[in-house]
Amino acid sequence: MATEGTPAVELRHVTKRFGDRRVLDDLSLVVPAGRAVCVLGRSGTGKSVMLKHIIGLMRPDEGSVLVEGEDVTALGPRELARVRQRMGMLFQHAALFDSITVGENVAFPLRRHSKLPPREIRERAEALLADVGLAGEYEKMPAELSGGMRKRAGLARALALEPAILLADEPSTGLDPVTSGEIDRLLVELRDRTGATLIVVTHNIPSARVIGDELVFLHEGRIVAQGTAGELDQSPIPLVRQFMQAEGAG
Repeated sequence: MATEGTPAVELRHVTKRFGDRRVLDDLSLVVPAGRAVCVLGRSGTGKSVMLKHIIGLMRPDEGSVLVEGEDVTALGPRELARVRQRMGMLFQHAALFDSITVGENVAFPLRRHSKLPPREIRERAEALLADVGLAGEYEKMPAELSGGMRKRAGLARALALEPAILLADEPSTGLDPVTSGEIDRLLVELRDRTGATLIVVTHNIPSARVIGDELVFLHEGRIVAQGTAGELDQSPIPLVRQFMQAEGAG
């Protein structure tokens, strides 16, 4: 794990094109270890694409992506798998495997990447479910869960390997305000308890205000504003100020 204040994630002049369109355009960003950064912006501005570059699901056309000092764009499959074990990913729709139980979804990374015996893996998965408010739900199937419960289960799975870096893609999308607030609190508690680095993509401005030590605003593949919520409230860019005033966004 990177020591506090040193870069946990660094994007250097990253450009990604889909056809003639630049989804990321010479984007540079440094996320210090132990910080929580929320990435804001309108739909289609490259926020989720940026996350996929960090975790190595996409590679840039130009530039580099460093995770705790390692350039993931230069790694082969085995080395990339090793670096990914230091990261957790909460996908927008939780991305649970529908054919196995909720508990086995959480246990999956442990079975694949640890040498723990089966009993300890189950105990660890049960404890993770309890941590996110899903105690006793191990044997349920994902289809039996509400949207908020699926997000919680996805978060438990993302935390299974005790990652130093947690990426979350729209964790509050589709959730009611109460459930969204509960997910926000879980993320804040995680940061405070473990010292993990959080990078959260969100449209939800109230969530960003709760979670983010720093907010980053993407527009047309570039960072056009970066700072605290208060600083973005006073941005000279009208689009940024309008977005920050949209308290019901989500």
